[in-house]
Amino acid sequence: MTAEPAGTPPAQPPDPVTLIRTRGYAVLLVMVAVLGVPVSAAAFGFLALVSELQSLTYDDLPDALGFTATPSWWPVPLLGVAGLLAGLAVRYLPGRGGHKPAEGLVSTGPPSAAQLPGIALAALASLGLGAVLGPEAPLIALGGGLAVWAVRLIKPDIDPGAVAVVGAAGSFAAVSALLGSPLLGAFLLMEASGLAGMMLGVALVPGLLAAGIGALIFTGLGSWTGLGTYSLALHHVPHADSPTVAEFGWAIALGLGAALVGAGIHRLALFLQSRVERRTVVATAVMGLVVGVLALVYAEGTGKSASQVLYSGQHDLDPLLADSARYSAATLVVLIVCKSLAYCASLSAFRGGPIFPAMFVGAAGGLALSHLPGLNPTSGFAMGIGAMCVAMLKLPMTAVLLATLLLGTEGLTVMPLVIVSVVVSYVVTLRITPPPAAFTKEPPAA
Repeated sequence: MTAEPAGTPPAQPPDPVTLIRTRGYAVLLVMVAVLGVPVSAAAFGFLALVSELQSLTYDDLPDALGFTATPSWWPVPLLGVAGLLAGLAVRYLPGRGGHKPAEGLVSTGPPSAAQLPGIALAALASLGLGAVLGPEAPLIALGGGLAVWAVRLIKPDIDPGAVAVVGAAGSFAAVSALLGSPLLGAFLLMEASGLAGMMLGVALVPGLLAAGIGALIFTGLGSWTGLGTYSLALHHVPHADSPTVAEFGWAIALGLGAALVGAGIHRLALFLQSRVERRTVVATAVMGLVVGVLALVYAEGTGKSASQVLYSGQHDLDPLLADSARYSAATLVVLIVCKSLAYCASLSAFRGGPIFPAMFVGAAGGLALSHLPGLNPTSGFAMGIGAMCVAMLKLPMTAVLLATLLLGTEGLTVMPLVIVSVVVSYVVTLRITPPPAAFTKEPPAA
């Protein structure tokens, strides 16, 4: 290696403004815009397939077998099968099913083309049959991988830096409408990937373009097929009065409680994950049975639907808030315990994203506390979502936006409370959460 001559100034990073003005950057934007259409259409198809699998396995199949309604024990064998299928995909297909949700929402770059089938199959077995995870992590991986695979077919000698931007843009397009807003998806990926500094705009603009196009594709396909957009949305948000001194006290308490609960979920999930990886197929099936039993316990113990413990919780947030007056504090506590434990089991073994279950657990916790004096249900709902999301994801800006944009105009009213709860939860979480290495070891070959 040749030494640099004495006094040679260090190489300067590229100027973002100059880079944006180049012809290559304009070509990259056009390429991203074109790729955003098929990637977002594929993401819409993936979500539609997950929805159809859920309906087929929990509604149509029991009906075809002669049951007048889905039995409360039905999730137990079905989640066992889900664990078996997901475990086989993780153990034997390239890529080990993709992102490990117990380790948080982290950016590891787009997967290779060979890894895409294993990621898709593990996610479909997990999400379609009732594991307590969301679709955002598989969509991020599949969107980025499909975009990079497509661009390399067109231009095999593409610059590695451009490949990274295209992969990020594919992920933006895939999750563009899932969280209810392209801007919210952009913040999520920006924080998760650690983008910062002046180069943020260079990488973010193609992603925003892809996200905007993806949102249009989701809307168009949802209208054309009649399936909807699969976007996170609330339709019945009770009015929230201006924050009170008592509610700021509740924001501090809720932030502290969410940090403790989130740390417990995270530690238990990592502890179980290291054990699951020793016998992937069998242990994943066992974790599936655990999720099914927890759903059965909740249904039998409260008379409510087992589906509230199953799945990501994305579609149950709206009825949970709208019908919150029909839930006693005891029922909500049982729901929180069963959902949290099912969340732990799913994080440890299945494949999916950690966001929506965290939102649901936090929302239920806020509603449970609203049975006590001084806390409005809508405020508790929003603070619980923000505080639990930041406890699980460690992404404070995304947590605030998730909790406030979701509530529409009422979100502006409760935003100060959400910020306080998120900040408290974030600081406490960072202080009490040890690094993942404290719980995980490299597992022996299964």
